Parts: sequence; structure tokens; C-alpha cells
Amino acid sequence: MQQCPFANLLNPDTYAQGMPYQALKEIRQQGPVVKMADTLTGVPYWAVVGQQELDFVSKNPSLFSSARRTAFPMEFPQDEVDFIHCHTIINMDPPRHQKVRRIVREAFTPKGVNSYAPAFRAHAKRILDRVVNRGECEFVEEVAAELPLIAILELLGVPIEDRKQFFDWTNTMMFADDPDMSTSIEDGQIAAGECINYALKLAAQHRQHPMKNITGALLDGDVDGEPISEEDFAWMFILILVGGNESTRTVISHGMRLLMEHPEQLEYLVQHPEYIAAAIDEILRFNTAFIQMRRTATDDLELGGQQIRAGDKIILHYHAVNHSEAIFGDDAMSFDVRRSERMPKLGQQLRSFGIGQHFCIGSHLARLELQVMFEEIIPRLRNPRLLGDVAYTRSYFVNGIKNMHISFDTGA
Repeated sequence: MQQCPFANLLNPDTYAQGMPYQALKEIRQQGPVVKMADTLTGVPYWAVVGQQELDFVSKNPSLFSSARRTAFPMEFPQDEVDFIHCHTIINMDPPRHQKVRRIVREAFTPKGVNSYAPAFRAHAKRILDRVVNRGECEFVEEVAAELPLIAILELLGVPIEDRKQFFDWTNTMMFADDPDMSTSIEDGQIAAGECINYALKLAAQHRQHPMKNITGALLDGDVDGEPISEEDFAWMFILILVGGNESTRTVISHGMRLLMEHPEQLEYLVQHPEYIAAAIDEILRFNTAFIQMRRTATDDLELGGQQIRAGDKIILHYHAVNHSEAIFGDDAMSFDVRRSERMPKLGQQLRSFGIGQHFCIGSHLARLELQVMFEEIIPRLRNPRLLGDVAYTRSYFVNGIKNMHISFDTGA
């Protein structure tokens, strides 16, 4: 077995102090597909860190299944696997995946998403209004988390006064490996149960007062002539909630961190706000929200010069691919908000939203939120500085920041 020069990619401690950039580079230098051991679970896996190989896996679901052992990188007992993949779109293979995705897609068309821009802008201004004259804030919860959570809850039909409860539930579900975020795995399961109960209440409300939003689109949709069950709806509700909340919050938090670490680049965007939208691609590239996903090989085949066997665990490491020197040049490990000026197709080279049939259906929504937030943050939080260390989440799934206290000049 070819051995990696450092720790297990599926150990949450690997990411507890932030992304191990240099170690990931050493893995890429071994080749596009590297065999690794997981000493925590005893299940070995292939780490896919080459873009061409990641694209091949993502675009061939008949060879690399999301349903066999779920698309999540964790190990689950078989009874949980059977339950999870039946109810969540991310864990479906064709043809059911496309049929369910069609229902969800109708709620995320670019035209539909763009119609929310004025409301998002108004929310963003209010978020900044609350902190701008204080001179400091806890950036993650007070700024980064607000618009993504408000936006996705509005699209799901959840009253804004319930947003703090959903903030806590999603944290507990997503970060059960982090003792600062959740007490135990059982707490995560309880939080998921609370979300499911809430979703079922929304479904009941929709029957009495039909909603024209994502919730209504899901409940009114059908697969092969059969309506989506309320149980399926509840699990899709959780997936959309987490995907639309945690991921965008993470990118906003890391984007702010990177701009503070590169004040000359921040000043460039202050002076040239018309380039903020283009800079979003570099922020998305440099710190990908979802670190990795899983596939399971369905047949024997060769991938990246390695012999893969049916049943093998495949890990798609999006973060490593987004730092590939072969794709982004010798300075791939450097943050540069002007990268898109010399790489006009930068957005197409990113794998932050995946690729293939499971390409993130909410990517347009995420980009809109990111653009709106940074267009409000950059001119108003002037000369931002860190107050203390950044606290990263202990997770090998979501590249999150738990808290990040900052200070800034007032009166902007």
C-alpha cells in the first residue's frame, strides 16, 4: 500500500488547526489517486486529488455509487446506510436522483434566485448596521452566519424569529466531532429529529395554506407520478437547510480571514469594488466549504494509474483539487483576488460545488449571497484585524470556523 506522508484525511484532528495545505500538496505529489489507511475505522480508501480523476468519478455514477455506502465520507452501519440513502438526494444514484433533483431544481433557477437580490441586499445592510459602529464583533455568528441562514429559512418558509434555533440545530448536526460545538453524536441525532418535526409541521401548514417556495415545490412535486412522502420531504428539508446555511457561512468566514491576512488585496477591492464579484471565485477556490465526499466503486477498474476493486471506498478531496498546481499554476497555494484576471475561466475550473450529476444545485444562490455580503462588508468594515486566534471546527467534512473575533475602524 502506498503510504501518505502524514495523518489520515478522515481524522477530524487533521483539520482542527485549519487546512493542512502543505501536507495536501505532498499527497498531490504522490499522484492523482493515493491509497490511504484509516486507523480510526479500519476501512482503507483511495484519496482522489487530481482534477481529471475527480471529474471522471463524479461523472460516472454507474461505476462510482453515491447510494452503496452514502456520499458522506463517514462510516455508517449498514442499517443506517439503507435508511439514509433512501431519503436524501445526495445519496441517490440514477435514475431516481435525476427525478428528485428535477423537483428541487425548479426552486433554484437563476431567474428565481436573482429575484431575491434586493431582499438579500437589504438583509446584508441590516446585518452590517448592527456591528459597524461597535468597532469589533464575533464575525462568524454576528455577520457570516446571518444572511445564509435568513435566506435559506425564508426560501423554506421558516419564520425569521426561529433562525437562532436553526443555527443551533445545524451546528449540532454538522459538528458532532467537535466537543465545542456538540456534546455527542446523540445530540446530533436529536437535533436532526427536531428539524424533522419542524419540517412535518411546515408540511401540514402547506396543506392548509399552500406556499410558493422551496417547501411548496417539494411537497407539490412527484416522482413517477407519486408525490414526495412527508418523510422524504423532511430529510430533503434538512439537506437544503444545512447545504444552504453551513457552506456559505464557512466561505464568508474564510473569505474575511483571507482578506485580513492579505490587507493589500483587501485594499485593492476597497478601491476597485467592481472586482469583488470576480474575487468570489478565488475565495471559493482557496477554502472549499465541503472538504470531501465519498463514492463506492461498483466494478474493478483503473483510475489514475491505480487498480480499484469493486467495493473500494473513494474519497473526492475537493480542497486538494482546488489547490492543484497542474490546474491553477505554480502559485496555486497562494491567495490572489486577481487570479481571475489572468484566468478568465477560473469559475469553471473550481470544484467547490462539485461536478457532474451531484453539482451543487444551490450554487447560484451561494454566489449571490457571497457577492452581496462582501459588497457590503468590504467598504464598511475598514482595516479589520483579528482579535485573538481563529477557532477552526474539528471536522473532516465541513471546513468551518467556529468563531473569529475581529476589530475594525468605526464610522465607515
